[in-house]
Amino acid sequence: MPFKTVSVVIPCFNEEATLETLVGRILDADVCELDLEIVIVDDGSQDRSFEKAAALAHNNSIVKAVQHDANRGKGASVRTGFEMATGDIVIVQDADLEYDPNEYPKLLSPIINEQADVVYGSRFRGGESQRVLFFWHSIGNRFLTMLSNMLTNLNLTDMETCYKVFHRQVLDRITLKENRFGFDPEITAKISHLRPAARIFEVGIGYSGRTYDEGKKIDWKDGFVVIVSILRYNLFR
Repeated sequence: MPFKTVSVVIPCFNEEATLETLVGRILDADVCELDLEIVIVDDGSQDRSFEKAAALAHNNSIVKAVQHDANRGKGASVRTGFEMATGDIVIVQDADLEYDPNEYPKLLSPIINEQADVVYGSRFRGGESQRVLFFWHSIGNRFLTMLSNMLTNLNLTDMETCYKVFHRQVLDRITLKENRFGFDPEITAKISHLRPAARIFEVGIGYSGRTYDEGKKIDWKDGFVVIVSILRYNLFR
């Protein structure tokens, strides 16, 4: 089928320092000749993130901005963004600058070429550049991915990646519930159990991770939430 529009969903919490730069990079990115829509979901930020998002929407008709009245979590923000998105293809994009919109062509092409229904951008398959950061953080990511794979029977290398790209029809076939970092294992489990099966691809991407001093939010406690979600959405579906 011909694809017309790609929606980029941006969950945002206290990212006033990076939001404008990110949106500028998305506007400059190659989206494979598709029409572009940007959906910013401010999750009750305590800084000027929503003010900046609203200004971006006011100045550019392809940008939409909405605000949660309180902080609900990344999963809730992505869910709101999915509801607002009108594109034939939907990309999840974090509001920081850890992930580069210049990766969009390699993420989009398997879906546009009708090879895939879902594409994950893997930090562990080898992109052009990777910032060297935390050893135990990478071990934790790999463990969570392995546990997820054991129950979904997928062979992903990076279940926790931000870059997840969906054919709209896949999103219409699942119902999401998780409000916080349980979103990643939940959506992975639910797309893995679809029948007829969704075609899932994984491509290597670069990654410029942040330190906690630079604003990184996820920590070891969130790992337990992810484990519970992996078990819940695979064993008790």
